[in-house]
Amino acid sequence: MIHTSAMPASSLPRVTAAITLLDGWITARSSDAACQWFRQQCQLIADDGQDSKLFKAMGMAARKLGKADLCLDAGELQRAGLLRTGFDPGNWSIDIAARVVFILIAYAGMHDDEQAFAALLDRLADSAEINELIALYCGFALYPATQSIEHRAREAIRSSMRPVFEAMAHRNPYPVEAFDEAAWNQMVVKTFFLDSPLWPVQAVDARANPALAVILVDLAYERWAAGRSISPELWRCVTPHADEYGVAALMQALDKSTRIEKLAIAKSLPASCNPISLAVYRRCEEMGLIAAATDFSWQQLYEKFVQRDV
Repeated sequence: MIHTSAMPASSLPRVTAAITLLDGWITARSSDAACQWFRQQCQLIADDGQDSKLFKAMGMAARKLGKADLCLDAGELQRAGLLRTGFDPGNWSIDIAARVVFILIAYAGMHDDEQAFAALLDRLADSAEINELIALYCGFALYPATQSIEHRAREAIRSSMRPVFEAMAHRNPYPVEAFDEAAWNQMVVKTFFLDSPLWPVQAVDARANPALAVILVDLAYERWAAGRSISPELWRCVTPHADEYGVAALMQALDKSTRIEKLAIAKSLPASCNPISLAVYRRCEEMGLIAAATDFSWQQLYEKFVQRDV
C-alpha cells in the first residue's frame, strides 16, 4: 500500500482508510500489469508533490486500468457505508476509483493545507476532460476540507453537462451535508432542467423546504404553459410543503395529469396532512391512489415516466 505517514493525524485515519479500501477494489479487478502501473503512479504522486505527475496519472487512468464498472458486491458496499456515512460507489468504474485515489494521495502531501487542496481541485477541474471531471466530483464523498472545496462543488451543480452534474448530485453525501438551502434548491431544480432523475439524490425528503416547493410549482406551471411534460418526481418536493398556491397546482395535476404523476402526488403526501393539503389527500383517496402508490418506488415511478408507462 502507498506510504502516507507524512499526513497529519487530523486527516490520516479517514483518508488512509479510503485509499486502502479503493486500492483493494482496484487491484482485485485489474491485471498484474495494470496494478503495477497503478501503484507506480501512486508512489510518484506521493513522492513528487507536483501537479505534473498527478495530471498525467489522471489522464492515463482509463487507458491503463480500463473503464469497467467496479460491480461491488453487498459486502463491499456495506464497507463503503462504514467508511463514510452515505458513501455509495455502486455506480463507480475502476478508472473513477483510481483517479479518486490519486487525488487523495495528492492531499496527503499537503500537510492538511485545505486551501492548497482547494486550489489543486480548481487546477484539475480547469484542465480536465469530462471523465476526469466526473471522477473529481465523485470523490467529494471522501475528500477532507469540506468547507474549503464547497465553491468547486457548486460549480458542479451549475454544469450543463448532465454526467458532471450527476457526479455531484447523485449518490453523493456531500451536498446534503455541505450545501445551504439556496444551493440545495438550485441542485434539485437543476435535475428537472437536465431531465435527470431525482431519486438518486440523497436526503431528498429531509431537505425539502417551502421555498423549494414554490420554485417547483412555478416550474410546473411553466411546463404546462409550454405543453411540456413534468417529471413525477417534482411533486415529491412540493406536496409536503405546499401552501395554497401549491395545493392549487396539485389539484390541477390530479385533474389533468398522467396517472404516473397522480401516483407520485399520492406517494409524496406526508403521513399527517396539514389543513391546507387535506383536500389533496381526500382527492387522492377518492381516486384510489393512496394504496396504489405504495406499489412503486421513486425509482420505478421515474423509469415508468421515461418509458411513458402507466
